[in-house]
Amino acid sequence: MKKTVLIADDSATIRKLVTLSLRAIGSNVVAACDGMEALETLPTLDVDLIITDLNMPNVDGYELIKAVRENAAYDDVPIIILTSEKEQADINRGIDAGASSYLIKPFVSKKLLYEVSKYLG
Repeated sequence: MKKTVLIADDSATIRKLVTLSLRAIGSNVVAACDGMEALETLPTLDVDLIITDLNMPNVDGYELIKAVRENAAYDDVPIIILTSEKEQADINRGIDAGASSYLIKPFVSKKLLYEVSKYLG
Protein backbone atom coordinates (compact mmCIF):
# COMPACT_ATOMS: atom_id res chain seq x y z
CA MET A 1 0.00 0.00 0.00
CA LYS A 2 1.28 3.45 -0.92
CA LYS A 3 2.43 5.67 1.91
CA THR A 4 1.10 9.23 1.94
CA VAL A 5 3.43 12.15 2.55
CA LEU A 6 2.20 15.70 3.15
CA ILE A 7 4.71 18.37 2.18
CA ALA A 8 4.31 21.98 3.31
CA ASP A 9 6.60 24.49 1.61
CA ASP A 10 5.95 27.91 0.10
CA SER A 11 8.49 27.21 -2.68
CA ALA A 12 6.86 25.58 -5.71
CA THR A 13 10.31 24.40 -6.80
CA ILE A 14 10.98 22.60 -3.52
CA ARG A 15 7.47 21.06 -3.54
CA LYS A 16 8.11 19.77 -7.07
CA LEU A 17 11.60 18.40 -6.29
CA VAL A 18 10.43 16.62 -3.12
CA THR A 19 7.35 15.27 -4.90
CA LEU A 20 9.44 13.85 -7.75
CA SER A 21 11.88 12.22 -5.29
CA LEU A 22 9.09 10.66 -3.21
CA ARG A 23 7.02 9.48 -6.17
CA ALA A 24 10.13 7.72 -7.49
CA ILE A 25 9.96 5.45 -4.41
CA GLY A 26 6.23 4.92 -4.77
CA SER A 27 4.87 7.42 -2.26
CA ASN A 28 1.63 9.32 -2.65
CA VAL A 29 2.46 13.02 -2.21
CA VAL A 30 0.10 15.83 -1.27
CA ALA A 31 1.54 19.35 -1.39
CA ALA A 32 0.52 22.42 0.61
CA CYS A 33 1.86 25.93 -0.03
CA ASP A 34 2.01 26.80 3.70
CA GLY A 35 1.23 25.51 7.17
CA MET A 36 -2.36 26.76 7.03
CA GLU A 37 -3.12 24.72 3.90
CA ALA A 38 -1.35 21.72 5.45
CA LEU A 39 -3.55 21.94 8.57
CA GLU A 40 -6.67 22.26 6.41
CA THR A 41 -5.62 19.27 4.28
CA LEU A 42 -4.52 16.99 7.13
CA PRO A 43 -7.99 15.81 8.25
CA THR A 44 -8.80 14.71 4.69
CA LEU A 45 -5.84 12.33 4.47
CA ASP A 46 -4.38 9.28 6.12
CA VAL A 47 -0.89 10.78 6.42
CA ASP A 48 2.16 8.62 7.14
CA LEU A 49 4.74 11.44 7.16
CA ILE A 50 4.90 15.24 7.07
CA ILE A 51 7.74 17.24 5.53
CA THR A 52 7.69 20.94 6.34
CA ASP A 53 9.66 24.10 5.76
CA LEU A 54 9.99 26.48 8.70
CA ASN A 55 9.65 29.84 6.96
CA MET A 56 6.19 30.01 5.39
CA PRO A 57 3.43 32.62 5.31
CA ASN A 58 0.23 32.34 7.39
CA VAL A 59 1.26 29.36 9.56
CA ASP A 60 5.00 28.64 9.77
CA GLY A 61 6.62 25.26 10.28
CA TYR A 62 6.96 25.63 14.04
CA GLU A 63 3.25 26.40 14.38
CA LEU A 64 2.38 23.50 12.07
CA ILE A 65 4.46 21.06 14.14
CA LYS A 66 2.92 22.36 17.38
CA ALA A 67 -0.62 21.96 16.02
CA VAL A 68 0.11 18.44 14.75
CA ARG A 69 1.70 17.36 18.03
CA GLU A 70 -1.24 18.75 20.04
CA ASN A 71 -3.75 16.70 18.01
CA ALA A 72 -4.04 13.14 19.36
CA ALA A 73 -4.98 11.85 15.90
CA TYR A 74 -1.60 12.90 14.47
CA ASP A 75 0.75 13.13 17.44
CA ASP A 76 2.71 10.05 16.33
CA VAL A 77 3.08 11.07 12.66
CA PRO A 78 6.78 11.58 11.89
CA ILE A 79 7.73 15.12 10.83
CA ILE A 80 10.83 16.02 8.83
CA ILE A 81 11.86 19.67 8.75
CA LEU A 82 13.36 20.68 5.41
CA THR A 83 14.60 24.25 5.67
CA SER A 84 17.39 26.68 4.86
CA GLU A 85 17.69 27.54 8.58
CA LYS A 86 20.99 25.98 9.64
CA GLU A 87 21.79 27.64 12.97
CA GLN A 88 22.01 25.27 15.93
CA ALA A 89 19.31 27.29 17.73
CA ASP A 90 16.91 26.65 14.83
CA ILE A 91 17.73 22.95 14.80
CA ASN A 92 17.19 22.72 18.56
CA ARG A 93 13.91 24.64 18.33
CA GLY A 94 12.67 22.35 15.55
CA ILE A 95 13.52 19.16 17.42
CA ASP A 96 12.10 20.58 20.66
CA ALA A 97 8.88 21.44 18.81
CA GLY A 98 8.47 17.78 17.95
CA ALA A 99 10.25 17.20 14.64
CA SER A 100 11.62 13.72 14.00
CA SER A 101 14.42 14.84 11.65
CA TYR A 102 15.97 18.10 10.45
CA LEU A 103 17.36 18.52 6.94
CA ILE A 104 18.95 21.65 5.52
CA LYS A 105 18.35 23.04 2.03
CA PRO A 106 19.65 22.68 -0.54
CA PHE A 107 18.99 19.01 -0.01
CA VAL A 108 20.38 15.93 -1.69
CA SER A 109 17.59 13.62 -2.84
CA LYS A 110 19.45 10.55 -1.56
CA LYS A 111 19.66 12.04 1.96
CA LEU A 112 15.98 13.00 1.91
CA LEU A 113 14.97 9.50 0.80
CA TYR A 114 17.16 7.98 3.51
CA GLU A 115 15.38 10.05 6.17
CA VAL A 116 11.96 9.24 4.67
CA SER A 117 12.79 5.51 4.60
CA LYS A 118 13.52 5.59 8.35
CA TYR A 119 9.86 6.47 8.96
CA LEU A 120 8.05 4.76 6.11
CA GLY A 121 10.01 1.51 6.27
